[in-house]
Amino acid sequence: MSEVYGDGGGLYWERQGTLRDLGAREFAQGEVSSDADGTPVTYTVEPGDVQAVIAERLCAYPALDSMNHVRVIQPGQVLWLTPNPDLPWVPYYGPHDAPSGFQQIPYQQAIESAGRAVDAGDVDTVRAIWNDTLKGMFATQETIDAVQKVVDSGDLDALRQLFS
Repeated sequence: MSEVYGDGGGLYWERQGTLRDLGAREFAQGEVSSDADGTPVTYTVEPGDVQAVIAERLCAYPALDSMNHVRVIQPGQVLWLTPNPDLPWVPYYGPHDAPSGFQQIPYQQAIESAGRAVDAGDVDTVRAIWNDTLKGMFATQETIDAVQKVVDSGDLDALRQLFS
């Protein structure tokens, strides 16, 4: 996968190459769901799984953690492998246009909180985190407007791509 910037600087993802499941292995025993073409769509983490080995299994290295807005994976967690390129992308490590001295830790904590709210189906909390905290951390109006549209829609699948 690679980052693609819209005309106004908004960040979107575009797939480079094809994900494929090379099969279960030590430290990557989870279940993979695939689309009609056989492309992996999700991966459910099993106890003992390791992010780097999962990424190798699915030919997703090194973008697996940033695609899922996580540093640490948990058993039972569903990792999303196929971001919709038509939706805006909220990077885990900070906005691409973050100024010098950007407060990365509070940003990541807000992203993780929004992700937990999405996973719980709590759209109101996701909206509050975006409007009260995250929105002010972005500088590009195009990105703010695109994310706001998704947040306002309340579409859990789209919100999952943004924050979970």
